[in-house]
Amino acid sequence: MEKLDRARARHEERNERESVRVAEWNAGVEERRNAYRDRDVEAVEWFVDQVLAASVYPQGFPKAHQVSYQADTGDLLVEIDLPLEDVVPAARAYKYVKTRDELTAVPRPEKERHELFASVLAQTALRTVYELFASDAEGALLSIALNGHVATIDRATGRDVHPCLITLQASKEEFGQLVLTQVDPRACLKHLRSLISPNPYELEPVRPLVTFDLTKFRLMDGMDVVAGLDSRPVLLDLTPTEFEHLVRQLFEAIGLESVNTRPSQDEGVDAIAMNTDPVMKGLCVIQAKRTAKVVPYETVSALAGTVEHKRAAKGILVTTSWFGRASEAFANEHGRLELLDGANLVHLFKEHMGLDVIPGPVPPKRRPR
Repeated sequence: MEKLDRARARHEERNERESVRVAEWNAGVEERRNAYRDRDVEAVEWFVDQVLAASVYPQGFPKAHQVSYQADTGDLLVEIDLPLEDVVPAARAYKYVKTRDELTAVPRPEKERHELFASVLAQTALRTVYELFASDAEGALLSIALNGHVATIDRATGRDVHPCLITLQASKEEFGQLVLTQVDPRACLKHLRSLISPNPYELEPVRPLVTFDLTKFRLMDGMDVVAGLDSRPVLLDLTPTEFEHLVRQLFEAIGLESVNTRPSQDEGVDAIAMNTDPVMKGLCVIQAKRTAKVVPYETVSALAGTVEHKRAAKGILVTTSWFGRASEAFANEHGRLELLDGANLVHLFKEHMGLDVIPGPVPPKRRPR
């Protein structure tokens, strides 16, 4: 009898723990639902992430995506990776050759492969927008802007590229009027005034309708550091935050629209800058290192990863000290990294802000190779 009572007690304890777990889970779901209904940015972006992650595609389709939600307007920006041309089978069919007892591939004509690839891209873009609107039971998504990219290698340069092949923007009302089961995908995109690569098989890009996803960075108000500086400031005497804001002011003086980011979950990004020139347009991520020692190689390589993750045009690492040869070689090889040491800062502050700054210690002399 005592053994039965102990077993019953353990059973009831497990049931109680499970009931608590279920209640907490349901409360969390209800909390997310209420936040979504209230257009909470984090809740909406989390939900959209779940919808995109749950979408099932054939093998060879990438799942990479980024989302950004604007609560006051109900606009959603989605950037997805599209499949490459090899998603279309090179063989149209297979035939059995009895004399050789083997299967032989019947090649798919090149024109047909190109047309099928363009259709696959169009269908993927339309399906993504449809799934997001269809899942929005609370009416938080009023319009969706979608940029469809491909991650590949430029055949001419051998470098990694990420061209945009499709970009569209549609309101929920406009998209709801479509009968997707009866449309031609490419014609439908044109009806939506989308921009489509005229030659997607050759990765000919189009300019995205929405180019910057700044809400992926936690932005903060700017601080005027220059006003409180001495006539010849020592950069190492500044706090890390003051140095970051001073670097932001420098890039503003150079002519870039710049803002600082909050020091939370931004992969070491201290500021972002935008070049609004129509030819050289692009997003730059900036990291500022106020130090008296050489910047480690790992810091430079980590910035390269951030540039790829944020899909930035350039990564800029600014320091009061200097970089080693391995770091400089890595930056040159990467192609989208800019390293600005203390000597560079002296020149830039003098030229663009009229400041005569003292950076950090003089780097040691290098031995000749």
